[in-house]
Amino acid sequence: MERARVGIIGCGNISEIYFKNCRAFGLDVVACADLDVERAKSRAEQFGVAKACSVDELLADPNIEFVINLTIPSAHAAVSRQALEAGKHVHSEKPLALNVEEGRSLLALAKAKNLRLGSAPDTFLGSALQTSRKLIDDGWIGKPIGATAFMTGHGVEAWHPNPDFFYQPGGGPMFDMGPYYLTALVNLLGPVRRLTGLTQVSFAERTITTEHRFGEKIPVNVPTHVAGLLEFEQGAVGNIITSFDVWHSELPRIEIYGTEGSLSVPDPNLFGGNVRVRRKGAQEWSDIPLLFGFTENSRGLAVADMVDAVRTGRLHRANGELMLHVVELMQGIHISSDEGRHYDVETRCERPAPWPVGFDEHALLLTLGGHLS
Repeated sequence: MERARVGIIGCGNISEIYFKNCRAFGLDVVACADLDVERAKSRAEQFGVAKACSVDELLADPNIEFVINLTIPSAHAAVSRQALEAGKHVHSEKPLALNVEEGRSLLALAKAKNLRLGSAPDTFLGSALQTSRKLIDDGWIGKPIGATAFMTGHGVEAWHPNPDFFYQPGGGPMFDMGPYYLTALVNLLGPVRRLTGLTQVSFAERTITTEHRFGEKIPVNVPTHVAGLLEFEQGAVGNIITSFDVWHSELPRIEIYGTEGSLSVPDPNLFGGNVRVRRKGAQEWSDIPLLFGFTENSRGLAVADMVDAVRTGRLHRANGELMLHVVELMQGIHISSDEGRHYDVETRCERPAPWPVGFDEHALLLTLGGHLS
């Protein structure tokens, strides 16, 4: 299979793992770009990329077939649109867009140009969430009737070098971390048809405590404690809380409740973790061996899947329809809270196809015709 030629736009914090994993997955990163060209040059030198350049120069390169968009959330839709208009398949960091209108426009453009569009998170392709999916599909907990998902912490200003955008529209705990939890839930249970939300801003400003910006204040212009109730099409009812306002918690990450038992799902921001099941009548939880590869940080895995999907003509797993649905769920929770009503979800998607049992890093490389490096 022809090796994919990839360009990366955005060379900030998250980009390092993408450069590393593209190499490991047999994808050729041939150029990288950033508004700060020196930052692009630094990444190019670090990973042996031939060209560091401007965004326009990267998009004009006819040798680049796939673009990975790692810009800040507020720029995702605009940069993805540029890449699609330049004739490139696009995988974006999460979220796909900041609202449904932007997302629909991107999907329509991709369809019109016969190009692929997708976005992170691809952690649902990791070993833990794929094992969890198989347990549900195989009936280990019976018919799912409920779910809980909790992401609670106290923000990012204590560790992130530039935390400002987390507290502006497009940030906040739901748009930052919600994609991991909601994508995991849709992968496990299918799409959502109706929801209700409540949100609040608990602290009007945040104080940065990292060394280089210690003491700077950030105004908070987005809800930082977000709660939602989700009615899934197949009948289960779920709840989700994402918060930057909680100092301490003992809540689980995700639990799925079925007619025959319960499933404990680990952190959906990770690829691995401990999957546990407790069936009715059992006296304790049982650890389940992971059935797939990709237990370590495998960000970029969805790009490799997209490449194979383009080559073979199938639907890629982290596809635009799935990620647009997740965007609407996040936006809908905020609309429900603002307007004091239930929100009927308009978008629909299919549950992405699961991996075949045993699929791992070596199987991926054989699929793509790559090699370990």
